[in-house]
Amino acid sequence: MTTPIHTALLETAIDALERAERLHRQFFRLAGQPSRTPVWEPPIEVFEHDGQLAIVVALPGVRPDQVNLTLEGGTLIVVAERNLPQGFAVGAVHCMEIPYGRFERHIRLPAGHFRLARRNAEHGCLLLELERLG
Repeated sequence: MTTPIHTALLETAIDALERAERLHRQFFRLAGQPSRTPVWEPPIEVFEHDGQLAIVVALPGVRPDQVNLTLEGGTLIVVAERNLPQGFAVGAVHCMEIPYGRFERHIRLPAGHFRLARRNAEHGCLLLELERLG
């Protein structure tokens, strides 16, 4: 018979295993790949209203001017690198869940032609506004 306590313990264990697996993939990809190969993808949100696309890319610690944006066909490609702060390069690591290294995110845009109208940063996120052409 499964009790609420057993269910909670099982959920906690599964969450811990998923976190460990995610970190394992991140660190072994970082160690085993050349520096020009992307090692992670930042999470995004895409909104559309009246022919305007608003794209939010979660990039804590990355300046907007360090991000390379390319429009290829109907895909926006976001590329940059998130470096470990120098002050954190020494000492013991107790927890490290935010990915570092080169990232690349391919964002499939809705049908149509777009141009980048605005690039901004707010609270660790890159904010992009694209205008629909024609």
